[in-house]
Amino acid sequence: MEHHPASAWLAEAAGAAEQQGPGNLLRVVLVVMLVGCALTAWFLLRGYRQKDD
Repeated sequence: MEHHPASAWLAEAAGAAEQQGPGNLLRVVLVVMLVGCALTAWFLLRGYRQKDD
């Protein structure tokens, strides 16, 4: 497996984005943001759970 530097990966991603437009990148960003918000809410709200022992 070859090692690709991050700058080369970003250059390829930018080239692909110019051809396809921002649609796919925007979808990925939105999905990651929604998953992150859900995990953050779960993590914060689980601390407020009442212990009824």
